[in-house]
Amino acid sequence: MKIAVISDSHGETENVRLLADRLSPIGIKHIVHLGDDYDDADVLTEAGYEVLRVPGVFSGYYQDPGVPNRLLAEFGGLRVLLTHAGTPHKNDRPEDKDPAELAREEKPDMVLFGHSHLPAIEERDDILWVNPGHLKSEDKKGAPPSYALIDTEPSPVKIQILSLEDDRVILER
Repeated sequence: MKIAVISDSHGETENVRLLADRLSPIGIKHIVHLGDDYDDADVLTEAGYEVLRVPGVFSGYYQDPGVPNRLLAEFGGLRVLLTHAGTPHKNDRPEDKDPAELAREEKPDMVLFGHSHLPAIEERDDILWVNPGHLKSEDKKGAPPSYALIDTEPSPVKIQILSLEDDRVILER
């Protein structure tokens, strides 16, 4: 199973739409949106994708108890924890656990997070932590707009973070 992961689109739905159009021919059906902005994922739903999402820490949804800020999911046998920030945040609700603590308890194969706008693939305590970067046209942190593709088959899982501009591989594992 192949999934795409995006984060930090910050209202730039034209970049979300561009990516949705690009992913369709390669057989992607599932897209994860890690917040900022929660409603940007509606573009993906309208394009026919199955979407899982969590809100960003500055979103009104983040304080809505009916919307989970941390979410456990499974993709093709891969257990995944979704969270906007990879660390605790001052806007967390009282019931929101530290993502690292939740990962230790739940033992997912992977944690998907955003917030920093910086793409990353790293291993912590035998769990892969993946940040797809951001989808803003310009960002003060200097990283280009990017997204992640995760292929759960064959084993081991293949992860690529690609540039939105030209699909150049930025990071892979």
